[in-house]
Amino acid sequence: EAYYGSADFINIEPKSEAWYKGRASYFLGGIVLATCLGFTLKSFGEASTASYAVSARPIVQTIFPATMAAQIQLTRRGQMPPQSAVATVARRSSALQMAAEGWKPSEKMPRKFIVGGNWKCNGDRASIKALVQALNSGDSIVGTGVDVVVAPPMLYGDYTRSILRSDYGVAFQNCWVGGGGAFTGEVSADMVKDAGFDWVILGHSERRSLPELMETDEVVATKTAYALEAGLKVMLCIGETLDARQSGKTDEVNARQLSAVAEKISDWSNVVIAYEPVWAIGTGVVATPEQAQETHANIRKWIAKNVSPEVAQKIQIMYGGSANAANAESLAKLPDVDGFLVGGASLKPEFLTVVNSWKKKLE
Repeated sequence: EAYYGSADFINIEPKSEAWYKGRASYFLGGIVLATCLGFTLKSFGEASTASYAVSARPIVQTIFPATMAAQIQLTRRGQMPPQSAVATVARRSSALQMAAEGWKPSEKMPRKFIVGGNWKCNGDRASIKALVQALNSGDSIVGTGVDVVVAPPMLYGDYTRSILRSDYGVAFQNCWVGGGGAFTGEVSADMVKDAGFDWVILGHSERRSLPELMETDEVVATKTAYALEAGLKVMLCIGETLDARQSGKTDEVNARQLSAVAEKISDWSNVVIAYEPVWAIGTGVVATPEQAQETHANIRKWIAKNVSPEVAQKIQIMYGGSANAANAESLAKLPDVDGFLVGGASLKPEFLTVVNSWKKKLE
């Protein structure tokens, strides 16, 4: 008996036969297989093209049919989705609906709350990364009654935006009085806008009072007018010193600073006023709720008289004197306080508590 490797096996002569015998079935099978593969690849290509096509349907219209289809398919198989999955879909759908509808004024809360975080000349990449990680852990504000904008040092604007949650805005702390040109060291509002930023803080008391700067009411007003023309939104800071407060000139100072701006602009829709009593900034001293409400109400009265009642009703007035987690809720309840411009506390995770204080408006 011949076996593999034996001499008899090696010497076995193969039977000669025509090349096509025994191969016809393989040939026909190959043709059928090639045909099937051709149809399959064509269908796959059409499906892939459809998958990457841009859909004009809003996401809300896509989610609900998909969810219903999944439930129907599970029901056909004799199964139902877990309650946790249903609850998750319901929460997401509710959030999408709220985001689509947006916040709307109410009797308790006629104006949307806004919280700004002014980081001033503080931080480096490491500390900013740690702070942003803390801020990113907070609840989403999409569709809620609050807007949040943080203002890092100018050099870190892009870096902050690249790692910061998408529902927070990023502002610049200052800009030049006009357009570009031979102004070494300055950044124009046009550049800020072109870089993709929407907000700028102008007239902060430190820029008004630091001996190296000493910005006048006229300079602040000119900056404000040009920034608005460039398409930016402005947090306009006003406020009195301790001497002015003790002399009973708080309203006089605020009116003077607002008048300078009112002479140069007519559209206030992209202006938010930040009242910051200079004597309370960085000192730990906070205006009492009564002082804050009285001053904010007088600012609104000035706007109503010198601009228009409609603007006065709509314009947001932030409080900016050492606001923090400890005092934010008591101040947020006040009818004419529409938010906070936060300094030192904006460099800490407690900033999230200040953000959440807007809910006190609904109580």
